[in-house]
Amino acid sequence: SARLVVRRYPADSGRGYLASGALALLLLAGAEVFVVLGLRGLSFSQYVADRDPVAGAVYLLMLMLFALMPWLVGRRLALPPLPVPYDRGQEGRP
Repeated sequence: SARLVVRRYPADSGRGYLASGALALLLLAGAEVFVVLGLRGLSFSQYVADRDPVAGAVYLLMLMLFALMPWLVGRRLALPPLPVPYDRGQEGRP
């Protein structure tokens, strides 16, 4: 999805990609809080207390990666393509 956003809405700089990632993270966190608090009937403190420490750390790492992904993809697409190496073994062969 980050590739689609970067291609459809190109930013002028890396800050634009970081801003789009931050906005996506806020929307995701808002939806999660709505689901946890609204549909499951848990309070925020119950939700945090029920988290496994290892799974919580991995989850936070994945959220950071989710927020940085537009910047990473945008940076990659902005780089010039690598040159194709010339294969000398194919000279004169059809």
